[in-house]
Amino acid sequence: MTDSIHKNEQAELSFTQLQDNALAQQSVKLTDLFQQDAQRFDRFSVHFNSLSFDYSKHRISQETRDHLFDFAHSKQLGEWIKRLFTDEAINYTENRAAMHWALRLPKGDQDYPELSSLVHQQLDRMYQLVDKVHAGQCRGATGEVIQDVVNIGVGGSDLGPLMVSHALSDYKVSTAKPLKVHFVSTMDGSQLSELLHQLRPETTLFIISSKSFGTIDTLSNAQTVRQWLEKALGTHQSVVQHHFIGVSTKPEKMTEWGIAKDNQFLLWDWVGGRYSLWSCIGLPIALQIGVEGFKQLLAGAYAIDQHFQNAPFEQNIPVLMGLLGVWNNNFLNIQTHAVLPYDGRLKYFASYLQQLEMESNGKSIQRNDEKVDLNTCPIVWGEVGPNAQHAFYQLLHQGTHAVSCDFIAPVQRYNANQFTYAENAEALIEQHHLALSNCLAQSRLLAFGNQALNADELAQLPLYKQYEGNQPSSTILLQELSPYSLGMLIALYEHKVFVQSVIWNINPFDQWGVEKGKEIANQLLPILSGKEKDISQLDASTQGLIKILLGKE
Repeated sequence: MTDSIHKNEQAELSFTQLQDNALAQQSVKLTDLFQQDAQRFDRFSVHFNSLSFDYSKHRISQETRDHLFDFAHSKQLGEWIKRLFTDEAINYTENRAAMHWALRLPKGDQDYPELSSLVHQQLDRMYQLVDKVHAGQCRGATGEVIQDVVNIGVGGSDLGPLMVSHALSDYKVSTAKPLKVHFVSTMDGSQLSELLHQLRPETTLFIISSKSFGTIDTLSNAQTVRQWLEKALGTHQSVVQHHFIGVSTKPEKMTEWGIAKDNQFLLWDWVGGRYSLWSCIGLPIALQIGVEGFKQLLAGAYAIDQHFQNAPFEQNIPVLMGLLGVWNNNFLNIQTHAVLPYDGRLKYFASYLQQLEMESNGKSIQRNDEKVDLNTCPIVWGEVGPNAQHAFYQLLHQGTHAVSCDFIAPVQRYNANQFTYAENAEALIEQHHLALSNCLAQSRLLAFGNQALNADELAQLPLYKQYEGNQPSSTILLQELSPYSLGMLIALYEHKVFVQSVIWNINPFDQWGVEKGKEIANQLLPILSGKEKDISQLDASTQGLIKILLGKE
C-alpha cells in the first residue's frame, strides 16, 4: 500500500511538472530551441540497427524529456513492459494474454521453447504450402495449377496483409507460373463482384481469414465465392477442399464449413486480430515475398522486441514515440496525428495504423473501471506524402489545427543492379531524391515556418502567404524498405501503442466498442430482408430510413 501511495504521489508530481513545462513552452518556438542548442539533433535522435529516429522537431526540452521519463516510471512502464512479455492475462476484460510478440520468436528460442515450438509448428505448415504454390504443385479441383489467391478478411485479417504485401512489392518472388494475390474485405460485395469477373474458378484459391470464423463480413464474401465456384465446378466436396484455406482459432467451425483439415491453419486467443499479420494470417504476405522474405519480416520485428525490452528509456524508440504522443496529446492539446510516408509502397500504412492505434487506445475506461482522467488516442490519419502535399498540407501549414506528424522514408531505393530498374535506374533514383527533398522540406517548413524562408523573400510576402510553423514532427528513416526494416517499423508502432496504454491506464487489447454495432446490425437485417415486420420499437429516424429502403415512403 505504501509503495502504491508513493507511486501515485510521484505520478501527480510528474504530471504537475509536465503541466508547468507545457505552460512555459507555449511561448517557445522550435526555432528558439534549435538556436539555443547547436547539438539538438544529436541529443534528440536515436539510431538503432538500420533505422534512425529524429524527434528534435518536437516542442520539448531536455527538462521536458526528463519529466516524461519520470512520469513513465511513476506509471511503472518498465514493469508493464516485462509483464507484456509473459503469459499473464494483461488483456483483463477477455482474460487473455497478449503474446503477439511470440509470433516472431526465433525457432528453438531458449527463453520460450514451448511457445516457440507451438508457433513454428503452424508457420512451418504455412511455409510448406507457400513452397507448394510457388512450385506450381497446388492444383484446383480440375487439376489446373493455382495462379490466383484471394484473401478474404476484414480488419486485422485484411489491413495488415494488404499493407505489407503492397509495401514489399519489390520483393515479390518468381514462381513456376505467374501468381497474383488479391484482397477482398468490403461486406457490400463491390470488391468481390469486380474481382470475380477477372478470375477463373479452376485456378483460384481463396483464403478465409477470420479469428472467430464468425465475422459476418468475411463469411458473407466466402459464401458468395463458394456459390461462384460450385456454379462453375459442381457441388462435390472436393471443390471446397481444393479451393479454400482457412485461418482461425476455431478448427471445428472451419471443418463444419467444409475446409479440409490439411488446409486449416490455427491462431490462438492470445493474438489480437490487429496484431496477427505475423501469424498464418500473413499467408498472403508469404505468398508474395516467399518464405525467406517472411522470416526476415519476423526477424525485424523480433529485433525491436529485444530493443523495447532492453534499451534504456533515453534510447528506447517505442518508449520515446509513446511519450512524445502523450506530451503532444495531453499537455500541448494536439488531438490529431498524421502519418506521412514518402514512399508510394507505404500507401496503406496510415490505414493500417488507424486500426492499430485507434482500436487499441480509443478507450475511456481505465483498468480500475473509472473514467480516464487524460485524453487517450488522438485521431490518426495520413496519406503518402507527395500526394498529401496536394491535398491536406494546406491545413497543416496554414490551418487552425495543431497537428503532430510522422515523416517516414527509405534512404535508398532503385538499385541499378536490380534488373527491374536497370534500364531507367538513374531517372528513378533522381525521383527518389525528389521525394526525399520534399520530405525534409515539409518537416522543416512545418517546424520553423517563416524562419525557413530567407529574409528577402519573407519581407515581400503578404500575411496569407506566410507560415506560422511550430508544428511538431518525428522523422523515421529506414536504410531501405525491406522485409526486415518493415518488420522493425511495424513493431515500433505496436509497442508505441502499448506504452501509451500504460500511461493512460487502459487495456489496448480489447475492442468492445466494435461489437455492439454488429449486434444491432444483426437485429435490423431480418427487417430489411422482409422476415420481420415490426419496427415500432425503433427510434423515429431508423424507422423513417427503413421505410425509404423498403420503398414504403
